[in-house]
Formats: sequence, structure tokens, C-alpha cells
Amino acid sequence: MAGREGAGLDYAALFAAVPAACVVLDRELTIVATNDAYTEVTGRPAAELTGRSFFDAFPPDPGDPTARGVEAQRDSLEAVLASRRGNMLLLQRFAIPRAGRAGEFEPRWWNVVNRPLIGADGQVDLIIHRVEDVTAFVRSERVTAGPAPDGERAAAPHAELFSRAEQLGQAHTRLQRSTAHSHDVALTLQQAMLATPDLRGHPEIAVRYRPAMRGMNACGDWYDVVDLPEGRLGLTVGDVVGHGVNAASTMGMLRSALSAAIRVADGPSGALEALGLYSRSLDGATATTTFACQIFPVSRLLTYSNAGHPPPVLMHADGTHHLLDGATDPPLGVRIEHVPRPQASVEYSRGDLLVMYTDGLIERRGEDIDAGLDRLVAVTQELRDLPPEDLADGLLHALANPDGQQDDISLMVTRL
Repeated sequence: MAGREGAGLDYAALFAAVPAACVVLDRELTIVATNDAYTEVTGRPAAELTGRSFFDAFPPDPGDPTARGVEAQRDSLEAVLASRRGNMLLLQRFAIPRAGRAGEFEPRWWNVVNRPLIGADGQVDLIIHRVEDVTAFVRSERVTAGPAPDGERAAAPHAELFSRAEQLGQAHTRLQRSTAHSHDVALTLQQAMLATPDLRGHPEIAVRYRPAMRGMNACGDWYDVVDLPEGRLGLTVGDVVGHGVNAASTMGMLRSALSAAIRVADGPSGALEALGLYSRSLDGATATTTFACQIFPVSRLLTYSNAGHPPPVLMHADGTHHLLDGATDPPLGVRIEHVPRPQASVEYSRGDLLVMYTDGLIERRGEDIDAGLDRLVAVTQELRDLPPEDLADGLLHALANPDGQQDDISLMVTRL
């Protein structure tokens, strides 16, 4: 191993020497690497495991239907991929294929920890799968705590502790499975509500959604694209307060209502007026922020109205920009009496960029929002010549909080 100076550490050698049994999986759950401790505890050489699917290398024991380790392991790993958060399996019974003896399995008890490594795209890049073999402990405790000759339970100093730990481990596994199911429901709901049929005809528009590094990946952020008569285009973005299924449900209703309103209202301000009135009758909609605009391709005019939302950036081809903050009003439902929403217009040139987003892209704890806006403008200016899809990815990579994203992000990049 290299010294601490010069070339630095040999991380491959360091990983191999780590005493905890570890295997590295990619996002397809293929085994990328194993360390020496893992090959020792499984009795399987690295060459036999590397490059194989984890569940091909460790299949279920067909002769033991009571061994649920593979099912629990799959639930655990899929939950890590979906939530991007680590989890563990406590006192879980596995059946491990015997090395060199095809079709034979050996029962084992393991504590397992699965930890994700997040890549530049914000998704799980690798999973560190760490194993602690507690088979000897389980067997010894079960023998000690087994029936005594007179039929009564023997007094074992650790028996009750072990029994309780086993119960907690099983309860923890059931909770993880329930959480994974709830996450799947929430994520499916989120994806359905963000479906944007009119987007298909607009290659000049790129949209992105990135959930916060917590929760169930469901939120109140949205974006929408609406085709209007005479070649006009309606674009909206919004953010409902809160997270989870309730926020996602409220978002879906507000987004649908705004999509309908912008098709018939007299401009974006009229659409937001209608949405504001509707929000008063909807639980959880108060204080929602949203921005709505219409694009007029013939006159090169962008008309907009803003209900408490961070201002979008209009970036010109020469690197100059406008923050669209000329028609800003309070969020939905916070006024006691109805007041007409303001509206503003700005001219644009062919090739200009419009960047619409939610506050998770620019806000960081303990930092003024102006610093985030300045960062957004600078990165957009630097990347302005990229195609919308590449620019959207570049903005997320450069601006998502490196210390852990605390809020969801919805992003829409449009080449005008």
C-alpha cells in the first residue's frame, strides 16, 4: 500500500484488507468487488463471485422453503436503490451455497447492512453490502436456552436478550418491507401526476425531477407543458408545502386545475386567479407557490404571472439575462380577500433560454437565497450553448446541494 504522501492510498488494497466482510454491488445488483473477509465468511473465492448477479451467486435453497433470506435481501437492496438510503437486516436466516458442492446449502445467520454510494446523477451508483456472521452466537444461545431435562426452560444469562433481539430483528425486517411498499406506491403516484403528454412534441424542452434525500420520493413539486391555439405554449411550475402522499395528491389536483385554467383564462394572471380561488377549498394547498407563463412565438413575447415562486431565468444568447420577477404576488390562498393577480411581459429572441425551477435547486440551509440565484445565473450562463437535455443535467450536477439535498427539485429548461 502506498504511503500517505505522494500517490496516496491504494484503495483497492485497503478495501481488500478491511476486516468486515463486504461486497460492492452496482445499481444492477451485479457483484463488482469482494474483500478477503467476505470470501472467507462465504467460502466463495472472489473470481467465482465478481461479475455475477448477486442473486445468481446466492440463490434460494429450493429444499428449505422456510429460509426467507433471499426475499428479505432483495427487498432490502431494492429499497436502497429506490430511497437512496441505507438499511439493515438483523438476525436474518440465510441459506448459503456450499463452496464446491453444487446444490448443497448451509444455513447461516447474518446481520446485514446495505449502504448506498450516490453518483453525480443523484442516483445510487454502488451499494456497499456488509455482513456480520452471527451463526455461532445464534446456535449457542438456542442450545443454552433450549428445553432442560425436566422440560423446563434452562436459565441462560443471554437467552432473553437474544430472544428479544431476534423479535426486534424480525419486526425491523417487516417494517422495511412495509416502507418499501409505501415508497413504491408514493413514487408511482408521483410519476403519474408528473406525466406531461404535451411535452412529447417539444424537443426544445427538457424536464427533470429529483426527490429529496429523505422521505418516500413523493412531493408537491410540479412542472407542466400545455399546447395552446395559434402555436402558443403554456408553461407552469409549482411547489406545494410538505412531502409525502398528501402533498403529492394536492399537487396533482392543483396542477390539473392550472392546466385547465391556462387553456381558457385570459393570460397567466387569469389562470393563477382561478387557481388561487380553487386552492381555498383544497386542504394542504395554502401557501403553494407557482409560476405560469405563455410563449408567443410569432411576436417573440413571453407573458407571465408569479404567485410567490422563485423567479425563472431568461438567459439571452449573448450571456445577459433577466430574472422574471416583474409580476410577483403572494402564494396561493394567503390573502383574506380576492385581488387580481399581476401580469408582465418581456421580449425574447430566438435561441434564448428559459429556466424554470423549484426552490430546492437554489436554497441551502443558512444561506441567503440571493446566493443561490447568483449560482443559478452563473451556471446557466456558462452552459447556455448546450442542448436543453444536457443543460438540465448540468444544472442539477452543479447546483444540487453537495451536503445532501433537503428539498425536492423540479426543473424545466426551454430553448425559445
